[in-house]
This record gives sequence, C-alpha cells and structure tokens, in this order.
Amino acid sequence: MVEAYVLIQTEVGKAALVAEAVREIPGVGSGDDVTGPYDVIVKASAEDVDSLGKLVVAKIQAIEGITRTLTCPVVHL
Repeated sequence: MVEAYVLIQTEVGKAALVAEAVREIPGVGSGDDVTGPYDVIVKASAEDVDSLGKLVVAKIQAIEGITRTLTCPVVHL
C-alpha cells in the first residue's frame, strides 16, 4: 500500500467545492481546506505507485477548479 499527501491549488473561490468533490473519490481518505500556498490537502492511498499516479492524474486532476497538484508520497524511515 502506498500513501501520499496531494497538495492542491485551486481557482479563486473554488477550494471548498474541490475539497468536497475530492472526498468522494475512492482511495481518498481525507480532503481538507487549508490556508497558505495550497488550498486543499488530500491524503490518498493506492495499491502501488502506478495506481497512485492514475488516481491523481485521472481522478483528482480532473476535478473542475484545480489548477495545480503536488504529490508527496509517504515514506517510513
């Protein structure tokens, strides 16, 4: 199992709608509005790195109002 935080920038005024939409996607554990350089932070999980990439590109980035994402895989040191 691979977990990652996905940091999302949205169009002005779209953060709440994006957070709501992203929480409905299978594989997304949470999606929260935040302040700072990013507008929404998502915790996602998938079976492997390829599946995680498909989740981000095909599902999350397809949500209207998202302008940019940054995927940060979780590592266990």
